Amino acid sequence: MAFPLIPRRVVDSIYDLRPRDLWDAGVRLVLADLDNTLTPYEQALPSPALRTWKEELDRVGIPLYVVSNSRKSRRCPDFCSALGVPCVRHAGKPSRKGFARALAETGIPAEHAIMVGDQIFTDIWGANRAGVTSVLVRPLAWGKNPLRRVRYAAEAPFRLLGKRM
Repeated sequence: MAFPLIPRRVVDSIYDLRPRDLWDAGVRLVLADLDNTLTPYEQALPSPALRTWKEELDRVGIPLYVVSNSRKSRRCPDFCSALGVPCVRHAGKPSRKGFARALAETGIPAEHAIMVGDQIFTDIWGANRAGVTSVLVRPLAWGKNPLRRVRYAAEAPFRLLGKRM
């Protein structure tokens, strides 16, 4: 395994991940962070663009599964229900447990999954530890939390080392 904080791939957004290309590359499961990856923190419902991307994944046979550290009691389940996807909340990323649960529930081995997320120290580190190909996206929004800016700044060197797709 490469250094665990370096993403295997870097893209601007989830929409750069074309479902047919993923299928052709052997991907059979897309795991994704929720906040700042699939949707901004404040958005309660999936956008039309996200719904379309999820439908494209469905058409090629790739399930989408959310793996989130969200502590808000209804945020993740309500959003995922509206999108029609399963989720693991309180995943404890970078722990392997949330990834293991999603993989076990789908029956898809780690080598055929990717994890898409916006944070190095949770999404990327956790995916790499779990043997899942890590894909880093640009955060959708900086948000109101000033500590998030500090965290993103600390992640900058690792972002630069990831392979651009």
